[in-house]
Amino acid sequence: MSALSFSPHLHININRNPKLTPKRRAKPNKIRVSLQTTFPQATFSDPFVLQLAESLEDSLPSSSSSSPQPLPLQKLRDSSSQTLLSTPWPSRKDEPFRFTDTSFIKSSQIQPITRPSSSLDVSTDAQFPSLVLIDGFIQNSALNLSNLPDGVYVGSLLGVSDGIMKRVSDFISEFQCGDLFWSINGMGAPDLGVIYVPAGCKVENPIYLKYLSVEGGNVDSKKLPISNPRVVLLVEEGGEVGIIEEFVGKEGNDCYWANSVLEVVIGKGGKVRHSYLQNQSLNAAHIKWTAVRQETASGYELVEVSTGGKLSRHNVHVQQLGPDTETELSSFHLLVSDQTQDLHSRLLLDHPRGYCRQLHKCIVAHSLGQAVFDGNVKVNRYAQQTDAGQLTRSLLLEPRATVNVKPNLQIIADDVKCSHGAAISDLEESQLFYFQARGIDLETARKALVFSFGAEVIERFPYPSIRNQVVSHVKNLMGTTDVSFS
Repeated sequence: MSALSFSPHLHININRNPKLTPKRRAKPNKIRVSLQTTFPQATFSDPFVLQLAESLEDSLPSSSSSSPQPLPLQKLRDSSSQTLLSTPWPSRKDEPFRFTDTSFIKSSQIQPITRPSSSLDVSTDAQFPSLVLIDGFIQNSALNLSNLPDGVYVGSLLGVSDGIMKRVSDFISEFQCGDLFWSINGMGAPDLGVIYVPAGCKVENPIYLKYLSVEGGNVDSKKLPISNPRVVLLVEEGGEVGIIEEFVGKEGNDCYWANSVLEVVIGKGGKVRHSYLQNQSLNAAHIKWTAVRQETASGYELVEVSTGGKLSRHNVHVQQLGPDTETELSSFHLLVSDQTQDLHSRLLLDHPRGYCRQLHKCIVAHSLGQAVFDGNVKVNRYAQQTDAGQLTRSLLLEPRATVNVKPNLQIIADDVKCSHGAAISDLEESQLFYFQARGIDLETARKALVFSFGAEVIERFPYPSIRNQVVSHVKNLMGTTDVSFS
């Protein structure tokens, strides 16, 4: 049997030269092709990581024989602590972090948050069942669980039945896809949020998860409070549910670090629609893991819009564990300040007739902004008749704006239909001319084209209220509130 593999992996680095206007650019943008390097895992303890691990352990409430920790949470902390102590802090020398500088976090005074805020009134969308996490702590007083079908559970791990507890415990130990930040979350998570959908149950209204960061420091103090919210979504065979994750900070631009993990298990024939909104403080660090396991004939759809954070990184890991499985990932990143927005995704296809589509779009609208995309789609030997497509498109609107993209398609099966591509540019003169020829001034034309670039992803949100909220937010950030679209 023949095998087709794309290697070396395509790596494109673009940095706009401010000394050359688009009309007089002397040389084309550079394209570098490089081999991917795998670095061995360290077998020693990094002093900085060791100190961080000790502070996380000290911040957790001590368990006793009268009030032991739930088994899934204890298993998570034990496995995370072992991994944490043998993993060094990532640097630019490590391939997964070659374009993502985490020194902003390391140079800060990291302080685990030990207790939830008790004097904060949190509002949520009343039309959706909701779960609120403030600085990683589940707020039982803010739960809105109206109109949920029988058997559906939303809340803390501490409140689940023995049957759900066992199911969660079975899957906790099976997720072994994370990095250092995954382990930091596992060791520091004060609780587990659980969403459980029983077999054959279709939840009509999406479940709204609001993550609010309250504790923060100012830039001069170097204080960086860390929260570690963690949620497990378990959908049994034939179940269907939508979830909305929104990450926000309180008003202002405080410094804090939200280090979040979402684990998703979708049973045979199940469906999950996942909407993800990230609007953290522009001085915050936001690191998130989304790990998904899909059984036979299941479907997972992610639509993401990320605009906040001084450093934002989303790690998406999807594994198809059966045939006839569908995965769709759509993301839009917008950088309006000296931000780094990073999307690292990995899709693993191991079974026949798998389907996956990934669309990544980003706009860098600041001269110190940097976008990163590293997308890996691996089609293994038994994933015959797979249909996979990956596309990344980026707009650089300012001099010195930077984007690093590495679409990576690895094919071992020989009966597949696969494609990937990357495009990086400024707005095209022909498009602007089209508007001007119809009496539309240049500024309005640019605003319309820039917004419509991201609208392709925004329109994929399945819920009108969320879609309208995102449209308004993006227009405000981009200064396009005076532009209307039919």
